[in-house]
Amino acid sequence: MADVKLAIIYYSSTGTVHSMAERLREAGEKAGAEVRLRQVAELAPAEAIASNAAWSQHFDRTKNEPKASADDVVWADAVLFGTPTRYGNVTSQLKQFLDTLGPQWSQGQLADKAYAGFTSTMTEHGGQESTLLALYNTIYHFGGVVVAPGYTDPLKFADGNPYGVSHVTGGSNDAPLGDVQFAALDHLARRIVTIAGRLSA
Repeated sequence: MADVKLAIIYYSSTGTVHSMAERLREAGEKAGAEVRLRQVAELAPAEAIASNAAWSQHFDRTKNEPKASADDVVWADAVLFGTPTRYGNVTSQLKQFLDTLGPQWSQGQLADKAYAGFTSTMTEHGGQESTLLALYNTIYHFGGVVVAPGYTDPLKFADGNPYGVSHVTGGSNDAPLGDVQFAALDHLARRIVTIAGRLSA
């Protein structure tokens, strides 16, 4: 069986979701997948970015990284979408990317793939579940297969999110990812690669 093709497509303003995406790439490669890590384009005006030092620094640090295209989703057998929460929803940056996929959707090129999501919030009840559920509304329209982690491994009782993987950055927005989050991200990558392999067999 050919290697599973995994696309990790994300938006990150200050770097947390970026770090999660990089961990997923490592885990996906360890699981035997061919991985594309892609950032969606920034839409915010320069003055908004400049108003937040962490945002500005992350933008400068990652501005030359490969940007997501429709081809990355069409190419993939499995797709992991990452976004911080915005009022309990996905960011406008990721949403705009999803909204550009109409031509591929209309041709059935987004269907029958494995999809899941990951997110971060500043506070413990800051919209993690609603953000992932909102993201999955798009996947249903694609005809995609949502491969949520559920409680398929005991480690999920530590991270506590059956909808995907999430992280609380804390009020100062600087709480680093820890062993619990890394374990959950590794599990999500292994699971989606495994299920995508079965779907494409």
